[in-house]
Amino acid sequence: MVAAANMVEVAALVGDTARATMLAALMGGQALTGGELAYLAHISRPTASEHLTKLVEARLLAITKQGRFRYYRIASPLVAKMLESIKLVAALEVPPRYQPRSITDDALRFARTCYDHLAGQVGVAITDALTAGGYINLTEDGGEVTESGVRFLTDFGANLTPQSRSRRIFCQPCLDWSERRYHVAGHVGAEICRCCMALGWLKRERDTRALRLTPSGRSGLLERFGVDLDNPERQRTRAIVGDGLSASAVPLRR
Repeated sequence: MVAAANMVEVAALVGDTARATMLAALMGGQALTGGELAYLAHISRPTASEHLTKLVEARLLAITKQGRFRYYRIASPLVAKMLESIKLVAALEVPPRYQPRSITDDALRFARTCYDHLAGQVGVAITDALTAGGYINLTEDGGEVTESGVRFLTDFGANLTPQSRSRRIFCQPCLDWSERRYHVAGHVGAEICRCCMALGWLKRERDTRALRLTPSGRSGLLERFGVDLDNPERQRTRAIVGDGLSASAVPLRR
């Protein structure tokens, strides 16, 4: 009964429109102030403060204090996974409700952050390339990085040594709500995202989880991962050989 009551409490918290909007905004991986979240949720700051207090008390959000500002963030990868799973279930709604596609929707489907890793067409394409190259293995039960994958990703700039006390899962699949296929998550996924950002391949867009692919990112994904995003209708990527060059084309799974 206690577990059921807790589930009801969490569902009620997430089910509120304003709170759901703020949680969705924080799924971009950034910490935001109460004022910023109030603006995104179209509510007053006092009202936002009440909502945020409830989310913090339920351990769905955590607070980081910096000077006179309080920054809110998703409390843990477990909470992020729950929220992304809700998004996935909502995307699988039957029968689907008609919702006109917008530029923002298309941008999110193309490239976005899923908490701290990459999602959307770009995230799935990178994952497919790594799988095709034999660098990672993903199953419904989990994932692993191969020996050649460790060398490849380390050369890319990823730090594959988790913090000593980290309870973070090292490598795991995350079902993408827009592509309906897996992208890589966990520590490995976060490092790939960090490297793409550091290289200037992807840029954050304001007030959204959507990411903008830069010209250097488009060429970098092709050269490093064999991902060709100039032919989206063909949905092809190329397997990677040991030196990072692309080999024969491998069709992406649907």
